[in-house]
Amino acid sequence: MQELPVVTMIDANTTKIKKPDWLRVKLPIGESYKHVRGLVDTHKLHTICESGNCPNMGECWGEGTATFMILGNTCTRSCGFCAVATGRPDPVDWDEPQRVAEAIYLMKVKHAVLTSVDRDELKDGGSVIWYNTIKAVKALNTNTTLETLIPDFKGYTDQIQRIIDAAPEVVSHNMETVERLSRQVRIQAKYRRSLEVLRTLKQGGMRTKTGIMLGLGEKKEELIQSMEDLASVGVDVLTLGQYLQPTKKHLPVHRFVHPDEFKELREIGYELGFDYVESGPLVRSSYHSERHVFKGYGRKIYEQEKSMMLA
Repeated sequence: MQELPVVTMIDANTTKIKKPDWLRVKLPIGESYKHVRGLVDTHKLHTICESGNCPNMGECWGEGTATFMILGNTCTRSCGFCAVATGRPDPVDWDEPQRVAEAIYLMKVKHAVLTSVDRDELKDGGSVIWYNTIKAVKALNTNTTLETLIPDFKGYTDQIQRIIDAAPEVVSHNMETVERLSRQVRIQAKYRRSLEVLRTLKQGGMRTKTGIMLGLGEKKEELIQSMEDLASVGVDVLTLGQYLQPTKKHLPVHRFVHPDEFKELREIGYELGFDYVESGPLVRSSYHSERHVFKGYGRKIYEQEKSMMLA
């Protein structure tokens, strides 16, 4: 397998790696963006779009979609890559599930994404609010498909089972990085535990999904090993995107991965048997998530692309 070149752009006067042209992001504009912005503010909702400094917020909100973050906006964990605040969270808001459901209804979206902070201080890990929110969204939005991006719940199967029982169309849990870097990147998480979470979800009949960030110092062979690990537990959807440092306090970017390498990794993912592979510099967990619901959709597009190239 041919190694692709490592892309690093160092300014002569500083050691900071400069962002390449392919990482330019459009500013949030337009009436649809303003409409979503207003709904989020009116209903006092949190979105990972804002808390996570997502580069696609303008595009997604401009299309009238957003990823809602439940259980507050303060996390009990301190991952080295994440822009969400760490600290002591506020008490659980038991009215939140209905507010989220109503906001999704008012937005009239066909597909919604829910995620949350980690709430390790709670006996149920926040899984009851998760269950209530999924049920509330589905009760009020009968034609809306739903993806849930969940924490690991410390691997407790009873808490994971609540997600399975609520039956969203897709359940995602992000690996974030390769095994060697997991302790540094996800300080309170465990690589093997996350694999078991994904295995449990798959065995429970869920369509499963996970994401990995590139540019944190991983080696290509380590990344492929992680992809093989994920394929072995039956993960359906894999997203691969470029890590971007939120602040100076977070882990630095080791390199910017060229789009050609993302393209190659997409091909490797399909060869390993994933049903859908989303791979590109600006790809994030919920990017194009409405497409990830449908079994065979991604692979069909991939096969069509291959046929056109061979024609």
